[in-house]
Amino acid sequence: MRSDERRRQELIELCDLNFAEANRELARRAGGSVHDEGGLLRFAGNHPLPVLVNGAFRTGGAQACDAEAVLAGADAFFGARGRGYSVICRAHADADLASAAATAGLNAFGSPPAMVLDRRLPDGAPPAGVALRRVESADDARAFGEVMGAAYATYGMPVECGPALVGTLDVLRAPHVVTFVAEVDGAVAAGAMVIVTHGVAGVYWVGTRPEGRGKGLAELCTRAAGNAGFDLGARVAGLQASVMGEPIYRRMGYVEVTRYPNFVRVQPPSVA
Repeated sequence: MRSDERRRQELIELCDLNFAEANRELARRAGGSVHDEGGLLRFAGNHPLPVLVNGAFRTGGAQACDAEAVLAGADAFFGARGRGYSVICRAHADADLASAAATAGLNAFGSPPAMVLDRRLPDGAPPAGVALRRVESADDARAFGEVMGAAYATYGMPVECGPALVGTLDVLRAPHVVTFVAEVDGAVAAGAMVIVTHGVAGVYWVGTRPEGRGKGLAELCTRAAGNAGFDLGARVAGLQASVMGEPIYRRMGYVEVTRYPNFVRVQPPSVA
């Protein structure tokens, strides 16, 4: 295997490791639950939304947990909770699972790119009227959650999800977790967080209030979050890009290494 292909495979594995661990962290820290066994991770957040909050992710190969076992395990875990859920596939490893999920009637729901950055960027300079700072208080955390609720409502997420999922210090601040907000004229308008695991600065929950878009706030917060991760010892930064975020990240220097196709079981599975 050529060295550049070895490097690509390493970056893909790092993305998988950080993505899985971030889902564990976000669920547990918000008061949800996690079951991780036999090559299958299942995480249930503190809201029943089947996308983003409740999901199944295969952490090993098909030999460890075949596609039927993934779906059966997810049905059992989420059926007992009366919830729908997402199966998050790895484009580089889970073609069988994607096929099985589609055959089982789960709805395809996007295929966000996993993107990486191999260097710390120059710190961003906030424009006039904008202040960039870390989340340090319960009020900061509450404001971050409200911003994410407003931001992700663009994609159809219920507005109450932001405060519920990422509106507390327990979620947003830890030795390996740093969160930033950007204020415009004293009001929080955007934010982003980083979760550092496995040498990866995983950037999550990047969002801007609709009325604050077009001012470079998302890029400012993303840059700060990624750089904070590098300062904590990360070797690379990584993220899963939204449709709106992808062109921003490409402009910053992030490059795609794989994708994560999502399949959603909207209604809770029946429990025998």
